[in-house]
Amino acid sequence: MADQNFSPALSASAVSPPYPMAHPGYGKRTAPDQLPPQADDFALLPFRERYVAGFIERLPEGAAMSVKCLAKQLPLYGQQAVSSALTALSVAGHLRRVRCAVGDGAEVRWVFRTYWSRTAHDNEWWANRVAPAPVRKPDPAPVPAPVREPVPVPDPVRKPVPVPVREAPPEPAPVPEPQPESPASSPAYLALAGLGRVDARLALSAADCGALEALAARWFARGVDADYLTGALTAGLPARVDSPVGLVRHRLTDKIPPALPTAPTPPPARAPVQRAMMECTECGTPGRPEALPDGLCRPCRQAVTAPAAPASAPPADRDVTQLVAGLRDLLKAP
Repeated sequence: MADQNFSPALSASAVSPPYPMAHPGYGKRTAPDQLPPQADDFALLPFRERYVAGFIERLPEGAAMSVKCLAKQLPLYGQQAVSSALTALSVAGHLRRVRCAVGDGAEVRWVFRTYWSRTAHDNEWWANRVAPAPVRKPDPAPVPAPVREPVPVPDPVRKPVPVPVREAPPEPAPVPEPQPESPASSPAYLALAGLGRVDARLALSAADCGALEALAARWFARGVDADYLTGALTAGLPARVDSPVGLVRHRLTDKIPPALPTAPTPPPARAPVQRAMMECTECGTPGRPEALPDGLCRPCRQAVTAPAAPASAPPADRDVTQLVAGLRDLLKAP
């Protein structure tokens, strides 16, 4: 007789529910360049930060990293305590929140990710690894055109050339007598000469047209034609014009149209889209990495009463271990 297993099966309530995952593209992202995991990875952190850091370290890629989701899974602390712990972990160099642009052209959308590093890093490392400056793609190298070998052309077969029959030369045509050449008139000159045919009050002599030709040529240089020039000079004439050349000179000078560009101005080149932008861990304000040291904006950094680094040492040379040790007493309260 086969043995029967009378062990009761685990109820559905005894199995822990899976941790909620973020939408595709969002959530937790593991940062590169981490040391192998050790038992004392977060030993220098206060108890609350060590507890939250150990929980985040075990979360899978793409897990939801909002304060609300984390507080639901951590029974010891509420949302305010979890938010303070994330701020302390950002100052310690374990965490950064980043906005990343996904897509190209009109389909670009921003996703929000939380980069997590088991190994603490300084601000310079986070700036170079998480939110680098946009890099322009180099232009593709021109592809050389294929070289075509010349196709040999066969020699044509020579055919006998017929000998032309000589004919008597034709009689030369009479040469016409040379006529005096008239100088070619410009469009400006012709437009001025035609004013008298449009309105007899503006009848100009040949000398008047020659004297005003340069002024009228400026109108044509600005893109107008003869009809436009004639209409501008003959519109609104007084009942009697004593000096046609004086009136035309006055109108050519005062009514000259504005100069227009001959070619459309090219639009200004668009700046490359910043593909990643860091944001404040505490309030979510976006900014460049150098404007968010320790992952915090200036107001949030002033709210966190942390001991300042020595004045002689630059921010990149701070001792992360010493800084976290100084925060231990300030972050004990849940």
